[in-house]
Amino acid sequence: MKYVLMFTSTPELDAAVPPERAQEVYGRIYEWFGEHAEHIDDSGAELQPPDTATTVKHGGEAPVVVDGPFSEAKEVVGGFSVLNADDLDAAIAIARTWPALALPGVAVEVRPMVVDYSQFEQ
Repeated sequence: MKYVLMFTSTPELDAAVPPERAQEVYGRIYEWFGEHAEHIDDSGAELQPPDTATTVKHGGEAPVVVDGPFSEAKEVVGGFSVLNADDLDAAIAIARTWPALALPGVAVEVRPMVVDYSQFEQ
């Protein structure tokens, strides 16, 4: 099965991490992708900071464009990757090894991907 791992963090807590610690964890993340390469379908994607986001949302008669992310959460998605795993338990086992989980405010959301669109065909 395919799963999307969405890597989230809390910007205020990220800012409190000493730069040398952040660099250490980032280096470990690079190694993590190598260690799990057989399960990862992409090279991962790191996103620019939330203040660079633009959101297109429902606006009544026509979509509205707003600056910034349109999330009410304190956490922000900082990146994502597509993972192949036998089942949810296997995907969770890999997600639990995400190096940035050593930092406060970090989480990995594991979500199954839709890969069979036949259910939507008419």
